[in-house]
Amino acid sequence: MENKLYELADKLGVVRCFSDGGMAKKTYNISDDTLRFFCTQLGFDAKDDNNVEKSLKKFDDMKFKTALESIVIVRVNNPCFCANLTGLKDVSLSLKKDDISVDLDFEFELIGEEKTIGRHTYAKVLFKLKNVPEIGYYDLELKQGKNIYKSVMAVVPEKCYTTDEIESAKLWGYSLQLYALKSKRNWGVGDFTDLKNFALMCKKAGADVIGLNPLNVLFHDFPENASPYSSISRLFLNPIYIDVENVVGFDTKMKQKYQEQIDEAKQGELIDYTKVYSLKAKVLAELFEKISKHKKYVKEFEEFKQQKGWDLETLTTFQAIYSKKTKTVWGGWCAWEKDFQNPNSLKVAEFKKEHNKEIEFFMFMQFEADRQLKEVYQEIKDLGLKVGLYRDLPVGVCKDSAELWADRYVFVDKAGAGAPPDAFFPTGQKWCLGAFNPFELKNRAYEPYLKILRANMAYAGALRIDHVMGLMRLFMIPDNKDEGTYIHYNFDDMLGLLALESHLHQCSIVGESIGNVPEGFLDKLKEYNLYAISVIWAERWNEGNGDFKMSKDYPFDAFVSVGTHDMTPLKMWWFGYDIELMRSLNLSTDEDKFNAYKRRERDRFKLLDALDFNGVWPQDNLRKSNYLYGEGYPEGIVEAVHKLVAKAPSKVMMMQLEDIMGVDKLQNLPGTDREQYPNWRLRLPVDLEDLETLPEYERNVKAIKSVR
Repeated sequence: MENKLYELADKLGVVRCFSDGGMAKKTYNISDDTLRFFCTQLGFDAKDDNNVEKSLKKFDDMKFKTALESIVIVRVNNPCFCANLTGLKDVSLSLKKDDISVDLDFEFELIGEEKTIGRHTYAKVLFKLKNVPEIGYYDLELKQGKNIYKSVMAVVPEKCYTTDEIESAKLWGYSLQLYALKSKRNWGVGDFTDLKNFALMCKKAGADVIGLNPLNVLFHDFPENASPYSSISRLFLNPIYIDVENVVGFDTKMKQKYQEQIDEAKQGELIDYTKVYSLKAKVLAELFEKISKHKKYVKEFEEFKQQKGWDLETLTTFQAIYSKKTKTVWGGWCAWEKDFQNPNSLKVAEFKKEHNKEIEFFMFMQFEADRQLKEVYQEIKDLGLKVGLYRDLPVGVCKDSAELWADRYVFVDKAGAGAPPDAFFPTGQKWCLGAFNPFELKNRAYEPYLKILRANMAYAGALRIDHVMGLMRLFMIPDNKDEGTYIHYNFDDMLGLLALESHLHQCSIVGESIGNVPEGFLDKLKEYNLYAISVIWAERWNEGNGDFKMSKDYPFDAFVSVGTHDMTPLKMWWFGYDIELMRSLNLSTDEDKFNAYKRRERDRFKLLDALDFNGVWPQDNLRKSNYLYGEGYPEGIVEAVHKLVAKAPSKVMMMQLEDIMGVDKLQNLPGTDREQYPNWRLRLPVDLEDLETLPEYERNVKAIKSVR
């Protein structure tokens, strides 16, 4: 029976053995208990041997029991698909879109797979289309005699969308944690008006890309849960980014009334999310009471509600219930009364009627956030930035979220996404994020996946897919244990639909592929025109342990940078402050610390050598010594490193403001919570209004533009 369990796991894409991405490449054999757990969570009971047998039959029957799958994905360069029929006589196909129906011309043939279920024998039939429609979504109808079968057909392009500018212009831009942006005019976090002003600075500097942290909505009642990668919905925006002074009805009297609280919210090196968000929500509530005076605004608000429909209603109902329950119930929505755990229950319907005003307020905040981001988008279009906003789609969603509350069965139950050990995170990561069930996702014609793509491509010229390996396989860990394994998705379906949505939204796609990358995976991304991501720390020989590469050896089809929000800024890396931080938090031992300092000393010399060989030191600030500890931070090293990366043949180069400003602290330390480390709270040390006056800013922009 052990072999039967393994057979079931293999068919379901539950990985039984894998190697991690760490330097030692450790191999893991997954226990039977974990295999049984995941098979069962995917909808195929494997709790005992008898159920394994039944699930194997269920899986084999599943491939034949319907004529058409819930979605038929057809590629323009290979227009064919399969159906399950009881014969080949009297068959026709038609497509419908916008009330226009078109008959399809086709050839079809048996491909040798068949199965008898009950009294019928089903054969797999390959349809080859002769008249291929344009890319897009269609209603597909297959008729065979008196029988009519319906599905969705997605006609997908060969590759993801891109532009001539990205392909040939060697563009550059900035990676920006919007919340961290400090300005004289904002209320304690960077907001959408800051983003508009920053776009103007980009235009003047010659930058064409603004890379953003995820902008998705977080908890209204717990503002300190600030990770942008753990939202309550990837379909909507975080109201904390609203510029309250840009909301209709705001006036100088209101500004004077709240000036003291505004000043208090802006104090300190770290963001006090409770102060900032509570103040903004309070003022927005006052403005909401007055919007009826502004007829045009109200009309736009009503149109927004109609357009967003059920998804907006579900999110805002969840927020309103959460605000009520959080005062008396601990444990999130899973601890609510059973009737409130179902968004379609009579109790929830009654709640909507009784608390309509609170729900409307949450809708108002979403409308205003969307309106202001749309203003940013229009400003970027007017300025002519070649890419504009480069948004970020998180790999998962908070388990205690509106997304799971609204549609829990499309997610794997009692488990969350994470990552095994790799070269950057040697202990692995347990993110505890909700992850799609690949079988239920396909049953839904991938609609939940398509929704989050569309929401995050809005107003963007490029989209970063966080942990893009998750389109192929995602590491999942049961909630109550530490042993996890990979679960496979239908990679071709996920890529094809991603390519289609990228064309429909004219949005280029970038895949964050740092970590445990499967063999051949990057080639597949390249085939689909997904740009890879790389950082200077990964561009080293000997699997990241050897010398730093020459600029000419960097990847061509990639967005490159010095680091990311999860990595140490350059100055912190140079002095080894991250090593001391890890030891102070008991995330490493004294021996680890000693060895890490020795490695860092070697790596500093390797970096200096790379800067020498690439000839990137500023001419008026050449290397003066080996800069051992005690000799300080090398003058000109930031310009030199940026020039090294900018010289690469890579499509786009991204620069972090933290490196320009000499920040020596991490924005995020993966694997820690805010009690251990103040993740996602570090403000930039320089006001946006003063950035262009910094000599370091001018010099770094000049260094990049000299080679791009």
